[in-house]
Amino acid sequence: MAAQTGAALLLAGLLALATIVSSNTEGDILYSQRQVWKDPNNVLTSWDPTLVNPCTWFHVTCNLDNSVIRVDLGNAGISGTLIPQLGQLKNLQYLELYANNMSGPIPTTLGNLTRLVTLDLYDNHFTGAIPSSLGAVGTLRFLRLHGNKLAGDIPTSLGRLTKLVELELQENMLTGVVPLEVLSLVLVGDLTELNVAKNNLAGTVRSSKPRVATVIQDTLKTTS
Repeated sequence: MAAQTGAALLLAGLLALATIVSSNTEGDILYSQRQVWKDPNNVLTSWDPTLVNPCTWFHVTCNLDNSVIRVDLGNAGISGTLIPQLGQLKNLQYLELYANNMSGPIPTTLGNLTRLVTLDLYDNHFTGAIPSSLGAVGTLRFLRLHGNKLAGDIPTSLGRLTKLVELELQENMLTGVVPLEVLSLVLVGDLTELNVAKNNLAGTVRSSKPRVATVIQDTLKTTS
């Protein structure tokens, strides 16, 4: 009996230690991100790496295991790039970085955030391609990347996001056509808003599905 009790206590201690180590790692990642950003409004002054975990920092929310599930920094006046290590925040569900002055590419490692529900990077200055790795985030419901300088094709992999409700890609520099795999989400998925207007896309987007609230596009382009 004593041996069993001792083993149980040891296991509980190891689990607690693992939680502490995990939260410390997440704090290190977020602090590294802070170091890259410029923060003229001092919204990140509470991001203190000497604390046990980041759960007491402003704009960060954790679950009961002290693991980060939300980062809320919309309209905060922050500029700079995103570091690839953000893809290691394994329990992150909401990444809200809209309406800032962020630039550079969207890290492909964000495709590792397998619990992500909302990715809001709109109204920034992000460049490069939309990472095809985002198609691996099966929990994603809101993907809003509009108002940036993203270029290239819309990844066909986004067609795997059957839980997606809103896909907003307008006001970028995207080329090619809207993949059929993405259009099919209107029929086989939960997609109720698809906005691809004000890009350099060929063709048009149509759907007769009654439950689709909005499909916004540019006028059909024709060749003379």
